Amino acid sequence: MSDLSSFVALLEREGQLARVRVEVDPELEITEIATRVVKQQGPALLFERVKGSSFPLAINLLGNDRRIELALGRSPQDVGAQLKRLIEAVSPPRPKLLRQEWRTIGRILRASPHKVARAPVHEVVEEPDLAKFPIMKCWPHDAGRFITCGMVLTHDPDTDARNLGIYRMQVVGPDQVLMHWQIQKGGGFHYWKAEQQGKALAVSVNIGGDPIFYIAAVAPLPEGVDELAFAGFLRGRSIPIITGRTGMTVALAEADIVLEGFVPPDDRMSEGPFGDHFGHYSHPAPFPSLWVQHVTRRRQPIYLSAVVGKPPQEDKYIGNAVQEMLLPMIRLVHPELRDLWAYYETGFHSLAVASIQSRFGKEGMKTALGLLGTGQMALTKCVILVDADVDARNLTEVLRAVREHCDPSKDFLLLPGVPFDTLDFTSFTLNLGSKMVLDATSADSAGFEADRRHGSLPSSGPAQVDDAAIRALHPRIRASRCLEGCLLVVQAEGEGWTIAELLVKAKAAEGCTLIAVVSPDVELGDTESLLWGIFTRFDPARDVVFTEAAVKGSWPVYRGRMGIDATFKRGYPDPVVMDAAIVKRVDQRWHQYWTA
Repeated sequence: MSDLSSFVALLEREGQLARVRVEVDPELEITEIATRVVKQQGPALLFERVKGSSFPLAINLLGNDRRIELALGRSPQDVGAQLKRLIEAVSPPRPKLLRQEWRTIGRILRASPHKVARAPVHEVVEEPDLAKFPIMKCWPHDAGRFITCGMVLTHDPDTDARNLGIYRMQVVGPDQVLMHWQIQKGGGFHYWKAEQQGKALAVSVNIGGDPIFYIAAVAPLPEGVDELAFAGFLRGRSIPIITGRTGMTVALAEADIVLEGFVPPDDRMSEGPFGDHFGHYSHPAPFPSLWVQHVTRRRQPIYLSAVVGKPPQEDKYIGNAVQEMLLPMIRLVHPELRDLWAYYETGFHSLAVASIQSRFGKEGMKTALGLLGTGQMALTKCVILVDADVDARNLTEVLRAVREHCDPSKDFLLLPGVPFDTLDFTSFTLNLGSKMVLDATSADSAGFEADRRHGSLPSSGPAQVDDAAIRALHPRIRASRCLEGCLLVVQAEGEGWTIAELLVKAKAAEGCTLIAVVSPDVELGDTESLLWGIFTRFDPARDVVFTEAAVKGSWPVYRGRMGIDATFKRGYPDPVVMDAAIVKRVDQRWHQYWTA
């Protein structure tokens, strides 16, 4: 498999593809169809007739575990195990193990990309006219149409090192898009360097091709590691690239469509709003312009697209696969780390759980600080630490660990005024916010501090919470749910700070380690919705409260229960919700899509 068409054919043979032959609108209608199919764990979709375009559109190609395996040629766990074996063989070098890993070493030796003189993506060369492509408007309040699966290839102005990343691009003209380069992104670093030198940055935007490119582009590899070489390692062959028409960059020879151009220095426009991974619209903000000079494509290209928004979306499966593959590389730097799992329900960057084999007191905190200073993990908002025998991917086990071992007076760490995910709106300041760490590792795992709780929290077992008693505490409280006798989630009208302050001191909530106040649009009976509703809507420095809080010198001291005001607040961008007329249209046409 070397291109998108062959992958689509493979999916069809495997019963993993549905063709939609009736005309559909790329403005909102495709989004509504695709999000329903993802929630139903349905097939990849190929829309053959897209309004306003002569090109087909593919979406949800990687939207389940089976399709991820088909794209990789094996499971993500197998990739991770292969990397783990290789790391063990070379650190330190062990000849016997290296001989056993000759296939893996062969993959590495074949991984570097190679240049070709001709390529399928150069079959057609034309003047820029982005209106001819079936570019989607995903959500009702999006600022326009956005390219969502463009793999952006740039070169470091000093070293010529490549970076391949995926960034959304708002279309503002037939030859102009806005590059949403968030902080901590390789393409953004290249542009920063170019702008410092007063130079334009050459860019090629690659759409389609082998899905292995997409997986490699999403992977949070260390800065300077070539994503094309990683794609070659995953595929087991060298990736062909071709010099672009501008002569200033390269393109993926097997892509379906390539947009080539330059991003000038000091050229910015307001980009957004856009319904993004956190399930809310991101606020408009200034971002650089890419001026497209050349468009090249296959004679019969497939336009690849994606929808992001309130989870679950297709990125759930892609992000989870990448985590499975890259954990061995993270453990190379943090050998005490047993597992690390970022929760897709929270947009990945809002919550990560790390299981630790502690070898000395507070080693988990050391690990958390290291992770929060490394690559894209630096954008993580909340880290929970658990013991090595706790399944970091199982919320039930994680909450039990918090209930049994977490004492805010010793196990809560707040980091205010630090870099923040560009998409996270909760601090009200772009790229700047706060982070927190909860240490729920046990005391006796390393033989230190036999009793970490020191009586500051009751230790009589899981809390038994009376919903009626909770609702009686405040007239704006609508309902509550207690998870694992640890996390009490309270649904309330309006902003929740006053209610959170009340609950952390209330006898009715006694025994709960954590209390979160959420808005009525969060479904308490749906853990997916619950995690989304909590972790995408609070900033730790502003929205966390304790039963008791004091300052000794410059040292904050917290005691009792921890409360979180995770309600929707004035100034937050709206959550993404589909227009009712589109929902009705898709309801009426649903059977047409699959029977034409």
